[in-house]
Amino acid sequence: MIILNKVKSISLLAFLMLVFMAFKPVSTGLDTVSMAAPTAEEINACTVTNTTFRSGEEVTYKIYYNLNFVWIPAGEVVFKVDGMDGQYHLSATGKTYSSYEWFFKVRDQYDSYIDSETLLPYLSIRDVQEGGYTLYEKTTFNQRSNKAHVVRGRAIDNIKEDKEFSINSCMHDVLSIVYYARNLDFSSYDEGHDFPINIFMDKEEWPLNVQYKGKESDVKIKGLGRFNTIKFSPQLISGEVFPDDAQMTVWVSDDRNKVPVMIESPLSVGSVKAVLKDYKGLRYEMKAQTK
Repeated sequence: MIILNKVKSISLLAFLMLVFMAFKPVSTGLDTVSMAAPTAEEINACTVTNTTFRSGEEVTYKIYYNLNFVWIPAGEVVFKVDGMDGQYHLSATGKTYSSYEWFFKVRDQYDSYIDSETLLPYLSIRDVQEGGYTLYEKTTFNQRSNKAHVVRGRAIDNIKEDKEFSINSCMHDVLSIVYYARNLDFSSYDEGHDFPINIFMDKEEWPLNVQYKGKESDVKIKGLGRFNTIKFSPQLISGEVFPDDAQMTVWVSDDRNKVPVMIESPLSVGSVKAVLKDYKGLRYEMKAQTK
């Protein structure tokens, strides 16, 4: 999705993952600075009960890239949930359309295995093909000892790095945070409320800031109709991809599913948009859709 081959860690899928980090509030009841091993009670304090998604859910987004005021369909990202014994297997697959691949070809696969009670990850896998760049990364989380073991290479049969990292308590990855966040209650937030977010990716923790923007009704989603939404604005890290002080805007369905329905963001050149294309297997009827 990104327009430069040298931008290696953010693709059409990684872009969407960064957007979804916008839903994790800072208040977990834990000291997020201390590296002391958390107790069972502490781990329980930073988790939520799943009331929003179920096994069999599948959500698809269409990605558009805007250059010179023209929106170009670039690709799709599909999120799936599969239930297993005591865990969920979360997966996200991103690929560019064939008509866009002359510009930049993406074939990305993300997988996360999370505890069904805590929603915390214990295994995260990224298999990335973006332009001429490839990456295989497997992260094993030990939530009790505050450790993440990472192996990385150009492919699964070409591992070049094998290292353990210290992490903060209750650490999420880019997929687990999506589903954890959908179970949070934002009804007590005032419009303009800021909160930080934090995940582990690319061998480090990523702290960002998010602002709750309140509710917005009758939001048009191309191809699906209109939705009542909850609105957020994550601040991005400036550099080659995002301009200084860049802000994404995220609209989430204002119902029991809390599914993101649209995301917009500026880039250093142009802008990008992810729009809900299709959904099935939701736990509840999509009551946020009004027309």
